[in-house]
Amino acid sequence: MSQATGSRAEIAVRATAELGEGPTWDTAADRLVWVDILGSRVHTYRPSDGRRTVLLTPQHVGAAKPRAGGGLVVNLRDGIGLYDPDGTFRHLHHDPVPGRRGNDAAVAPDGALWAGTMRYDESTGGGTLTRVAPDGTATTVLPDVTVSNGTDWSPDGTRMYYVDSPTRRIDVFRTDGERLLDRREFAAVEPGAGFPDGLTVDAEGCVWVALWDGAALRRYTPDGRLDRTVHLPVRRPTACAFGGPGLRDLYITTARTGLDRPHPMAGSLLVIPDAGHGRPGTPFGG
Repeated sequence: MSQATGSRAEIAVRATAELGEGPTWDTAADRLVWVDILGSRVHTYRPSDGRRTVLLTPQHVGAAKPRAGGGLVVNLRDGIGLYDPDGTFRHLHHDPVPGRRGNDAAVAPDGALWAGTMRYDESTGGGTLTRVAPDGTATTVLPDVTVSNGTDWSPDGTRMYYVDSPTRRIDVFRTDGERLLDRREFAAVEPGAGFPDGLTVDAEGCVWVALWDGAALRRYTPDGRLDRTVHLPVRRPTACAFGGPGLRDLYITTARTGLDRPHPMAGSLLVIPDAGHGRPGTPFGG
């Protein structure tokens, strides 16, 4: 039987992001990185002293992840870009498609970036999931997706979890690092409960997923059983990630876009203290 709990969510960073997304803990810098896709901004927040930064990107930015040598890799409207530690920008993989933009992305255990795309009009099959190696070599792994979203790996790296939001499913693949094999449904979200969006896998191998239009997070055990639902005050949580001391605090990005009367916390970065136990992420190898 699953456990339902009320929200202990607090505001970590008060903001009015149109489409907050992609929280990622940057272990080397002791900070959280997240984006406002439609605001073309990359935000950082260091809980230890409250320090914040905002980087304005040249295009809509679907995700920003730490790089092994410092700086950030970003999933932009027209492809993948790199920011060096001094702020210098350059394209790593330039792939403009009219009407399409980058969306969620994740770094695999081997240091490659798995970057999703979607059409602005969310037309069926208009997006992709592409593996971008540290040297910029790009391989489309999943064509014909609609809204490429949450992506993460099991603790042993042998399984990859993936969300194409309109399907209302979290799918799981067996993977050897570069290929995806044996796709199957891992968990499904029933109509009326929202759409699965960003996700993270914790140290126990459980999958946490944000429910867009569902005002909640869910946690599924490695065998696909729903064991926890955390209700939130905001209608459109977008993604979640563990960070802070011991990777025990769960950070949640939220959105205001499309809402006539958004909750006062919508668009802010939220946190649930001591919600579980996360895993250190892998920085992008390029």
